[in-house]
Amino acid sequence: MSLVELIAQADERGLAASGLACLDRCLPLLGADDELLRPLWASLADGSDWGVSLEKARGTLGAEGAGDEEAVRLVRRMLQAAPGERTADAVRPWADACSVAALRVHRLLDPAADGTADGGGADGLDAGRAGDTAELPPLVAAELRRQTAVLDLLAEHGPHGLRRALDLSIEGRRVLRAVVSRRARSGAEPGV
Repeated sequence: MSLVELIAQADERGLAASGLACLDRCLPLLGADDELLRPLWASLADGSDWGVSLEKARGTLGAEGAGDEEAVRLVRRMLQAAPGERTADAVRPWADACSVAALRVHRLLDPAADGTADGGGADGLDAGRAGDTAELPPLVAAELRRQTAVLDLLAEHGPHGLRRALDLSIEGRRVLRAVVSRRARSGAEPGV
């Protein structure tokens, strides 16, 4: 099943976990503490309201800066757009937007990509989300697999899949942190 189909069929918890996982994997771009989103994961596990934890995370990261690179802006917008109410209708468009944003971030940072993401289908992201992954660069393809795995885990295991979804996010965060570190050492800027 394609990522687009998985998002269309996911329940509220799966959608919230999907969006949160995309955001969590991209945290290295913001220089944020790895534990910043942990209270949001906890609220998914126990079913409690995540509004207070969401506002705290937003306050910790602050607002978008004028000099932020495109990849950094995409990550900040994922957090700013998170709905305070965790209903399927509120979370579905956010999860879908987070999926696209996280894939664009990975495309911007992928050394095998041309460094551009035009926002349309020409960058291959729409085709990849629909199931055609043949033209995706390696970092983007790996992010797509993680997104699919998170939704599969929640669909198959419900709340019991959250621990493994978090583990996938931590793994993805480590990969992205290594890419960001490598780019910093070589002097390349993300999103340029």
